[in-house]
Amino acid sequence: MALGTPPTLAQGRPASSDAAPTAAADKPGDNGTPLPQVDALRKQLDAIPLKLGEPDDGRKLLADINAIGQAAERVVSHRGTELAEIDRRLEGLGPAPGSGAPADAPDVAQQRKLLTQQRSAIDSELKLARLVAVDAEQRSADLVRQRRAQFRAALTARSDSPLAPTFWRNLRNAAPRDLVRLQALGADLAGAVRATLQSPRHNAFWAYLALALLLAVGGPWLAERILLRALPPRLPATRLRRTLLASAAIVTHVFIVGTAVQLAWNALQLGAPLGDDLRALQQASLRAVVYASFVIALGHALLSRRRSSWRLLPIADELARRLSPFPWWIASLSALGALVAELNVIVGASLSAEVLVHALFALLLSLTVGKALGHMRAAPAASDADAGAPHGQGERPLWLGLILAAAGLAVGVAVLAVALGYVALAGMLARQMVWSGVVFATSYLLMQLGDDLCDTLLSSKGGFGARIHGTLGLDARLLDQAAVLVSGVLRLVLFFYMVVALMAPLGTDPDELFRRGSSVDHSLRIGDITLAPQALLTALAVACAGFLAIRLLKHWLSERFFPHTTLEPGMRTSIVTLLGYAGAVVVVAVALAGLGISVERIAWVASALTVGIGFGLQAIVQNFISGLILLAERPVKVGDWVVLGDTEGDVRRVNVRATEIQQSDRSTVIVPNSEFITKTVRNVTLDSAQGRVLLRLPAPLDTDARRMRALILQAFEAQEAMLDDPAPSVTLEGIQGGTLTFLAVGYVSSPRQVSGVRSDVLFSILDALREAGLTLSPPATTTVAQPVSEAAPGRSLIERI
Repeated sequence: MALGTPPTLAQGRPASSDAAPTAAADKPGDNGTPLPQVDALRKQLDAIPLKLGEPDDGRKLLADINAIGQAAERVVSHRGTELAEIDRRLEGLGPAPGSGAPADAPDVAQQRKLLTQQRSAIDSELKLARLVAVDAEQRSADLVRQRRAQFRAALTARSDSPLAPTFWRNLRNAAPRDLVRLQALGADLAGAVRATLQSPRHNAFWAYLALALLLAVGGPWLAERILLRALPPRLPATRLRRTLLASAAIVTHVFIVGTAVQLAWNALQLGAPLGDDLRALQQASLRAVVYASFVIALGHALLSRRRSSWRLLPIADELARRLSPFPWWIASLSALGALVAELNVIVGASLSAEVLVHALFALLLSLTVGKALGHMRAAPAASDADAGAPHGQGERPLWLGLILAAAGLAVGVAVLAVALGYVALAGMLARQMVWSGVVFATSYLLMQLGDDLCDTLLSSKGGFGARIHGTLGLDARLLDQAAVLVSGVLRLVLFFYMVVALMAPLGTDPDELFRRGSSVDHSLRIGDITLAPQALLTALAVACAGFLAIRLLKHWLSERFFPHTTLEPGMRTSIVTLLGYAGAVVVVAVALAGLGISVERIAWVASALTVGIGFGLQAIVQNFISGLILLAERPVKVGDWVVLGDTEGDVRRVNVRATEIQQSDRSTVIVPNSEFITKTVRNVTLDSAQGRVLLRLPAPLDTDARRMRALILQAFEAQEAMLDDPAPSVTLEGIQGGTLTFLAVGYVSSPRQVSGVRSDVLFSILDALREAGLTLSPPATTTVAQPVSEAAPGRSLIERI
């Protein structure tokens, strides 16, 4: 296969599309298309070979088998509907008369006979169609196993090492024959040029070539200048301007270069039609040039070495300058490798020549990728030095570090494989490295474009979204939610197709990614459960992918979606937590299903757990259930100020087992959830977030009560944190033991302010009473406290409080 190119570059000539089932039809189906005959489907299925040939990758055969299976399923569906309709008509005629019962009327008997015959024929055809569908599915699975076996055999095949003299001796012996074949193709190309020059349309030939050369050399440069002048003034001043301009530049570049190559080949056909080999060379060269132009344009758009403000990647200018040549090198090597490999197929080159081509381009691509990885690993130091870079590079994400490490390992393995003679393995690694980079870069551009389109067209911050908000009166938060949701859906779709595209060079179709079954026959059997190696790997992959998806979804909800909603923080935390628990249960169930363990088979585990719960897990289960109740009923939520016994503070987190409460001294108390269910809890902010400042102030019996009340009320009203509604109040609570007791109540916006405001009010009251010549007294005494010393009243007040 060609290195670093899309799958179409390595599959040879495309398979013809006339291999689909072409059985004769008898009756039209539900959608108007004729239904094929089952006998014809059976003949077509039997005509497909059972085993793959050496050069055959089996894709065409798989497509034919799948088409036959789909046609059989269509027959099954249609005939099943007809069979159900005949059964209903027979039921309408009533049961057939038994022995000794009066016979049906002649017309009824005739109708029953016809319907019975029709039912027998349709039922027979239905069973045959089902058998064809089952056989097609089995044949498809068998071909998939053969393809995987061929792929593994090709990877593990070893040829002569380029470091061994045998390799070069075989190449030297085959070189004369390969040169003769190549000269024959060159002669055909020269003959096509001579025929065109000798034809009356030779002037058009030179015009075509001049136009193709002009387009290839100056077309991309001119198109980029036109886009820079035409698009920015017509686009909103948002990030969409960058991503849309980059996308338009890539499409324009590929179109212009592809048109130039097509014009050059059209010029050769002005004299006479091209032969089969030249037409194959035309298709291969067009695919290679289009692929190379796409990679170059994509790298130029992402790096934007000369215009840092238009750069899509968050990297420094120095790193962009260092990486700018690599898209050209990688694209050129990939396209040239694909073209040379296709040329070997066209001329029928020797095996030594093919091995040389694969080894050479695998080595060149691996070294080029390794050099680019070296620059990327040195990126943090370069960006730190460039403090004025518009896109400073911070800490590298973990996933990026893992990708770079995997790519570096692949480079080392590919170079070692070439040296040891495992050329197919080295070619696959080099091809996958380059193709993965192209897929990641394209997906990044499309995801950024999708996000920018959603922000511009749907978000309330964009011009179009603002017009929707003004015209239709939609809530701005609703528009922001729609923008985030649509962006998330687009990212999910692009991620799926990115995974499919990454598998393309490996010869894997999308429907084969998760198909069960493996050629590994060794398995472990435990009772009625069979644990195959692929089943274990599938369960592990499902569990890892599932928990990763849950984590990404929870992060997306918390950071992207919920901030645009009116939900309070406590409700957001409850939804995210419950969603995480529900997702974990689903992931575990799916992973067990991948192992062949159904939910019913783990009932004995639950039975065993009940015994453990009765002994040592009762408290854990009680706290777990209590946590679910707290998350569902929400009597206590994040942000509430609660009092539980001697514990008082803010609820910071409600976990499935315990709740975290932060006290006023910044310490955190971990309280089991069962405490909130079984004990009395005071939730200060459940219905209202206001806090109450309450003071009981004793005074001597001969105190001027009205003046005392006015001074206390004035001290409350003088506090800025005190609310006007409800207003502060001071009442005379009672007279006991010769002491007047004044009850003063005020409200603040938060219970967290009560302690500080109470202290400020007390200081103000003490100062006001001292200036007015009034004093406070301890309770249960008839003596009047005299202001002999200022410490006594203070002690009395503190003791009372």
